[in-house]
Amino acid sequence: MDLSRRVGLVSLLVLSTVLFAEAQSANVMPRYQNFLNQHVYGNMAESWCTSEIRSRKITDGNSNNCKDVNTFIRATVEQVKAVCGKATGYYTSGQPFSVVTCKLKSGERRPDCVYTDRRKKGDRSRYIRIACDQGWPVHYDEDYIVVD
Repeated sequence: MDLSRRVGLVSLLVLSTVLFAEAQSANVMPRYQNFLNQHVYGNMAESWCTSEIRSRKITDGNSNNCKDVNTFIRATVEQVKAVCGKATGYYTSGQPFSVVTCKLKSGERRPDCVYTDRRKKGDRSRYIRIACDQGWPVHYDEDYIVVD
């Protein structure tokens, strides 16, 4: 095989790899943005559950139904993203995060959803478990109480 053909094949391979990687990232970004909208708010206060869920238009899946529970992580986007590194799969944070867990009090469909914070004061430091796709957080799985 002559040099020009090799260069052409290598160029085609590189271009294919770049296009595949970009397509994957494009698929991940809407899920990542949805995760941020539903779960990351550094200054979240317990008393804001109803107003934040309403203003962010958070519902159960693609329906207009109220979510039974929604958890907000009090952290920066960078701090939450660091849990994933550059990996894919489920990961538990190495450090605890402050969280606010909002529980549905009344209502069935948006915008009639009313929420309360379900935890007692002082019970807010949690290890979080999230699903990551190519280093991007895409799903809040659960959290664990920090035991001293």
